[in-house]
Amino acid sequence: MNRIGDLGFILGIILLFYTFKSVSFNEIFAQAGGLPAGNPVITVITLLLLVGAVGKSAQIPLFTWLPDAMAGPTPVSALIHAATMVTAGIYMIARSSILYNLAPVTLNVIIVIGLATAIMAAIIGLKQNDIKKVLAYSTVSQLGYMFLALGLGAYSAGVFHVTTHAFFKALLFLGAGSVIHAMGGEQDIRKMGGLRKKMPLTYFTFLAATLAISGIPPFSGFFSKDLILSKAFEHSIILYVLALGGALITCFYMFRLLYLVFFGEQRSSKAHPHESPRVMTIPLIVLAVLSVVGGFINIPSLFRGNSGFNTLLQTAVVSNSSGEISHSTELILIALSLALLALVIYFAYHTFVKKAELPAADGAPMPWFGKVVYNKFYVDEMYAFLFEKPLGFLSGFLFDKVENKVLDPAVDGVGTATSHIGSLLRKLQQGNMSFYLFAMVAGILLFIVFILTV
Repeated sequence: MNRIGDLGFILGIILLFYTFKSVSFNEIFAQAGGLPAGNPVITVITLLLLVGAVGKSAQIPLFTWLPDAMAGPTPVSALIHAATMVTAGIYMIARSSILYNLAPVTLNVIIVIGLATAIMAAIIGLKQNDIKKVLAYSTVSQLGYMFLALGLGAYSAGVFHVTTHAFFKALLFLGAGSVIHAMGGEQDIRKMGGLRKKMPLTYFTFLAATLAISGIPPFSGFFSKDLILSKAFEHSIILYVLALGGALITCFYMFRLLYLVFFGEQRSSKAHPHESPRVMTIPLIVLAVLSVVGGFINIPSLFRGNSGFNTLLQTAVVSNSSGEISHSTELILIALSLALLALVIYFAYHTFVKKAELPAADGAPMPWFGKVVYNKFYVDEMYAFLFEKPLGFLSGFLFDKVENKVLDPAVDGVGTATSHIGSLLRKLQQGNMSFYLFAMVAGILLFIVFILTV
């Protein structure tokens, strides 16, 4: 999947250089400033660069690699996949904001891709039972919100969510690593439970990250996600409703994860959970503090702030969104979202703590839509059918018919012919000086004849 993104990015850079004769931001932006919005060349360039961003930041349809990459060590997931590598596409688009402001078609495409990714990945997260897979699809979903902000022209809002997401998502992954360590390597949340009393520090830090990603004030995710939702409301009420729906789904599957792991009774008799050592808990504490206070670096004017983070980015990005909505409207939207989040949290508590429901076992019958979600909308199977099987058939055909029956015999024939020729030439080496003198004189005569005739 990343290869497709890399190809699009390379083609975009080539066209960018062909158009502006430079790859320097300053030179390109200086020339692009005089172009009209909707310029077809700029649109093609931004779309090609977008393909690279989609692949690198795991957006639909190039998102399947990121959940698979979560099989690596948990600290690596926390560093690379939660905070650094997957955000490269967001950074590239935000840094190229001047170009994207000239391509409204591309911005609309980014909105669609980001919103679809945010909602689809959140829905998939509802049915995942591997603790790291839940967080993996959560990362894909949050990247979708960042893309949504970029498509709305609120580049600083997208980068702000990148920052807060780094705090709470790294905390979630390291917290998951602490749980897996305590459970002796177990990652299935259906086999956990009751860890709240045995791992209090891990629980409270994990709770802080869950509240942050759910957008509960005053945790960091509230400020960044609320900013994105307000920008969506400015653009379209339908867009706001869909984005808010994705946020509610995020809240539900994260509290589902929290309740199944830390509440109820322990469901595995093989594990003997205990709090992790300091080398694991100290980073949890640091990230928990950042998850709580990290949002205050960009306090909006509604709370008498000066949006310092947005101001910091003014020299690097050029916003294309309208001004802030009225404070009364924003307060109503915040109250609405908090009320719905409270209902979602209570519903998750009632389902997984009060009623103590457990996710279905592997292979158990389930409703058709639940089965589709459990199997991640069969995207992996679709890719296997469309790409893996045809390419596998083609490679098998080339191996059997071309390599084995054409290339291998040809290479073997060259070696055999060389060996035979060498054997024949070796017979000329007799150690007879008279023969060598004769051969030398004959060669000189042939060379003279050749020169004279030519």
